Amino acid sequence: MDASGVAVLVSRLATTALAAFLAIALWSRTRDLAWMLVVIGTVAGYADILYALLVDFGVVDERSGVLFGIPLAAMLFANLPALFYAGAFLTMILRRRIR
Repeated sequence: MDASGVAVLVSRLATTALAAFLAIALWSRTRDLAWMLVVIGTVAGYADILYALLVDFGVVDERSGVLFGIPLAAMLFANLPALFYAGAFLTMILRRRIR
């Protein structure tokens, strides 16, 4: 990876770290399921960027968990935030519909 790619990854890491920190601060103040799923999705996004950074620096071997040529950990980390956000949105939709 070239220097510009590392700079982009590090800037994503810094901004997502700030978002994850603020999400964890919110988590301690709320018991609402939808907000907790948003918080977990944000923290999962941070984990995705950390994993990508570890793979790019060669600390983690991405080929260790491959199924049909697809790195499973990378696919899980990439899709997990969206799944938690979808769960939060569904919770809010169902909450509004029940009332």
